[in-house]
Amino acid sequence: MNVLGIIASGVAALFITVALAKSARRVALRPRIPDEPGGRAPRAEVLRRTGGATAVLGIGTATGAALWLGAADDAAGSVGGLLAGAGAVAALGLVHDLKPLWAALRLAVQTAAAVLVVCLAGLSPAAGVLAVVWIVLVTNAFALLDHADGLLTAVGLVTAAGLLACAFVGGDPALALLPATLVAGLAGFLLHNWHPARLRLGACGAQFTGFALAASGALIQAAAPSGRAAWAALPALATVALADSALVLISRRRAARSPLRDMDDHIAHRLRRVRVTVSGAAVLTALWAGAPVATGALVYAELLHPAFLLLPLAGTAAAVYALLRIPAYAPPRTAPPRTGSSRTSPSRTATSRATQDRTITARRRAEAADAGAAIPAAAPATGVKGSAPGRGASTGTARTAAGHPTVPPPPNGRPAEAATAAAERG
Repeated sequence: MNVLGIIASGVAALFITVALAKSARRVALRPRIPDEPGGRAPRAEVLRRTGGATAVLGIGTATGAALWLGAADDAAGSVGGLLAGAGAVAALGLVHDLKPLWAALRLAVQTAAAVLVVCLAGLSPAAGVLAVVWIVLVTNAFALLDHADGLLTAVGLVTAAGLLACAFVGGDPALALLPATLVAGLAGFLLHNWHPARLRLGACGAQFTGFALAASGALIQAAAPSGRAAWAALPALATVALADSALVLISRRRAARSPLRDMDDHIAHRLRRVRVTVSGAAVLTALWAGAPVATGALVYAELLHPAFLLLPLAGTAAAVYALLRIPAYAPPRTAPPRTGSSRTSPSRTATSRATQDRTITARRRAEAADAGAAIPAAAPATGVKGSAPGRGASTGTARTAAGHPTVPPPPNGRPAEAATAAAERG
């Protein structure tokens, strides 16, 4: 395949992706899109999340047209299998964007697509097994980078550029077809994915990008001349994606959290906690990815010794260590101290309350009875003529010296005080 064919494929991928993304953006930003009933996500949000399908269609169409025109020469089978596997993974990702699927199902489809690529590439069994493991691992590592606006798109563009350079240097330009269309397609999609993102890659675009990059690297390494250090140069291109996965796994292991649960503990999330903007996080991560990509490409081209790869690897390890020191999880909520009453069962609490109510009621009744019995009849004053015989006895009402009937004090539950007050009045 000549250079002009690669350039034409890249230009086609760029224009197709830009046109499709622009149309999807207009539909997603249309203000009169009603929300889904039943509490589902709005349709505009679904369209933004599935925007990666536009990049997949643009890259896939340009690459498929180049294969149909015979531009891949002898490597048509390998590139065709790579495109078919990436398309299957992207289709599964699109379904996952609309309705979440099990992780086991996604891993099974990714493994089957990787086996297809390895079989069509004609690798040996040992190399094929290693290639399948590598493709599945790097695919998911790149997919995890889709946690901030423009992050995965920028890192994928830098990585695809490194693969493109390695393919040209290795003497097999046919394997440069898909990296070239990836560079162009991701560049066109980045116009709509930069912060604030109007479209997102989602699982469809993220898994397609990761699978295409991982499978292209495996094929370029398998076709590399024997004198080149491809075994060390090409894996270095996925340094940032693997570093993000290692950062997440180590952090969740320390915090005793599930490694499969989606949390805000990735690279961009930690950079945001130290007041780095969203765009700044994407730029810093892309520059971070550019260091191992450039070093790996130069080592692959035999311009640098493989020992120089230790520099970006050491820098990556230091960066991961520094990011681990940034708190990523909220402190656990402290439960209020338990008292003795809070540890009792509900049945015991209800029984104690009923007993208290009965005790209070009985005490009130006893006080009322004592107050009524403590009101004595006042005796007639000394030296005062009493009432007429029969009248006082019949009525039984005590009178004062002036002849007025005595008024007993109100019952207050204190018999001694009531008797004292009656005696004083008499």
